[in-house]
Amino acid sequence: MYQLKQSPQDFIVKEVFNLELRQSGKYSICLLRKTNYSTIRALEHIAKSLNKQLKDIGFAGTKDKKAITEQLISIKNIKKEKIENLSLKDIQLTLSGYSNEPISLGRHKGNEFIITIRNIEKKDIEKIENKTRSKQLMPNYFGRQRFSKNNIEIGKNIITSRFKEAICLILSSNSDYKEKIETFLENNLNSYIPALKLVPKKLLLLYVHAYQSHLWNRTLKEYLILSKENTYIPIIGFGTEIENEEIRKIIEKIMKEENISFRDFINRKFPEMSSEGDLRQALVEIQSPKILEKTNNSIKIIFKLKKGSYATIAIAFLLECPDTVLKDFL
Repeated sequence: MYQLKQSPQDFIVKEVFNLELRQSGKYSICLLRKTNYSTIRALEHIAKSLNKQLKDIGFAGTKDKKAITEQLISIKNIKKEKIENLSLKDIQLTLSGYSNEPISLGRHKGNEFIITIRNIEKKDIEKIENKTRSKQLMPNYFGRQRFSKNNIEIGKNIITSRFKEAICLILSSNSDYKEKIETFLENNLNSYIPALKLVPKKLLLLYVHAYQSHLWNRTLKEYLILSKENTYIPIIGFGTEIENEEIRKIIEKIMKEENISFRDFINRKFPEMSSEGDLRQALVEIQSPKILEKTNNSIKIIFKLKKGSYATIAIAFLLECPDTVLKDFL
């Protein structure tokens, strides 16, 4: 089986942004370059070092952990000197300019990837060479890094108001908040929503989105069995409307199996976790793929994807095995 991310240098991600910067403004716009950090964890370190709250830092999208990544972030009301004096291992921050608006989720255009695939057979190198010669539309699955350990189950428990179960799973999979949550619950028995609020809101929303992404992946897989026509498929939420009859039947079947309803995404006990849903394109283009280097058992390629699409899925598609890569999340 081919291998990705044997080292962070094998997986380089650069955000593609179209942002008009100013000479001054409420928000400092910085280029964040990180190695071996999840986006949220890197931002937590930056916030602590700058004596800021996490909510004061905006970003457009989460990036891979085991990788070298570059993305823009916004920091509210921060002095240039503080940014220039920031010193954190494997995190570099460079001031790019200013804006009167923060950077928010989905603000970027997409991402450019430079990826080295190792332990790859000659026949698979030939597959990639053939597919880089013509336009390629890949299934737009959410990738494995969207889910991590227990993310799907935590998200479902939050959606269905099983907050105790969500807390237990967070404690077993995320040691960063374990001590804080356990200490709080010792003094505030059964106060599970306040305990959840000790976890950054952005991370809690990632759990909810992980569950929605899991439902979407299942929908796409079943849709592609019936049709190869490109369309938009709903990311299930309380505002979901479905016009396509085939997709409606698939989603109704999945929701019945999951024992959930659209109204579950209106979280009356924890309103901040409510989710309206969205639309996501079933197929997306792998833009401008090009082979940079190759040996007998490795290949380095560069390509771009629209925001929200995953390079790991693009690689799996080029090697004709996306379902195998995502078998645990479909």
